[in-house]
Amino acid sequence: MILDTLGVGFLGTNTEVFHKANEYSKIYSSNVSSTVWGRPTLRLPPTYAAFVNGVAIHSMDFDDTWYPATHPSGAVLPVLMALSEALPPSPKFSGLDLLLAFNVGIEVQGRLMNFSKDANDIPKRFHPPSVVGTLGSAAAASKILGLSMTNCQKALAIAVSHAGAPMANAATQTKPLHMGNAARHGIEAVFLAMLGLQGNKQVLDTQTGFGAFYTNYSPKVLPNLDSYTWLLDQQDVAFKSFPAHLATHWVADAAASVRKHLVTDRTMCPIDHIERIVLRIPDVQYVNRPFPDSEHEARHSFQYVACVMLLDGGITVSSFHKHQINRPQVRELLCKVELEHPQDNLPNFNTLYCEISVTLKDGATFTERADTFYGHWRKPLSQKDLEAKFRANASGMLSCDAVERLIKIVDNLEGLEDCSVLTSLLKGPSPSEMISQSI
Repeated sequence: MILDTLGVGFLGTNTEVFHKANEYSKIYSSNVSSTVWGRPTLRLPPTYAAFVNGVAIHSMDFDDTWYPATHPSGAVLPVLMALSEALPPSPKFSGLDLLLAFNVGIEVQGRLMNFSKDANDIPKRFHPPSVVGTLGSAAAASKILGLSMTNCQKALAIAVSHAGAPMANAATQTKPLHMGNAARHGIEAVFLAMLGLQGNKQVLDTQTGFGAFYTNYSPKVLPNLDSYTWLLDQQDVAFKSFPAHLATHWVADAAASVRKHLVTDRTMCPIDHIERIVLRIPDVQYVNRPFPDSEHEARHSFQYVACVMLLDGGITVSSFHKHQINRPQVRELLCKVELEHPQDNLPNFNTLYCEISVTLKDGATFTERADTFYGHWRKPLSQKDLEAKFRANASGMLSCDAVERLIKIVDNLEGLEDCSVLTSLLKGPSPSEMISQSI
């Protein structure tokens, strides 16, 4: 999770939304500063370094996804990286410290979501990282800064009042801000708690507290530490092979299977031979975008992902560039797509499926179904493919040597004595190093 999150974060520093968030954050200054990933000459106060790095992580919707539904890592890792640089040099912040605080941040998100059945489904009201991510960020920051139980309680109470962002901003440049704000607000809640600011001690237990975000919210007493089991031991995450909403990955797999029936001598049949395309998918309104106009809308479009897979036989980062979205062939094929929502196909990442039928003008119909895609927790990416994804994402910002060093460090994180070795690599090459590399 840490390796994948770093990789998509590096890739995200090339996006327009990252540059806007970065420019905004430059107005803030502090005696204490942290690294903006891939920007060796730029440092920001820890809260804003966490903010812009969080925005980068979610800027392409390429980050990991958990069940119940959220993106768990993006709100937590930038917080820990930023604070590790802001802490006094002694005692050293070790890799084991990082792993424990990271797990705490993920665990708090999972426990809160498990208190509501509503959290199991693809969200309709609030974007989960803006809700549970903010609490996970505060929990991880509390752990790494060694807050007392009383101050942890204050920090989580304050974080609840920072939480929440509506799903209406999905598929826009504002959605990545949800992740950046979750990271930033978690740190701010902890800093305010350390100054003695108080909140409602029962805020996580009431319907008017955290329960305001989820229907049928029913918190329970957590297991005793002697018999405690981490949720990540019971439920793995999904890693994406292309940067788009997780539900579109079922569509891509089903479309790839249908395409095999439509290809002759490695060439796709002419578009005008296709009469209609039917996608049988869950009813997820914010991923129903018949004619996307931007990269963010395309990443949230069942229709677009199906058409691109049928046309190109694969989906990559560049598939969501503006000139790709506006191709005449794509627009022509989009006009042929229809959606159906079978009653048994619920909007749930654990149970949903995609069935696609392509009917040709000669009357032939080809149908394929995807129940699980490669990268889902039921069919996880291999370590080799996860590292390949990281290399592809990070190589645009880091040298080959730095990329390989990061893979090795993260793989052996529990044995790392000083996390400054890790954070120093996140800066990217200095201007002189970049000139040397180009030469």
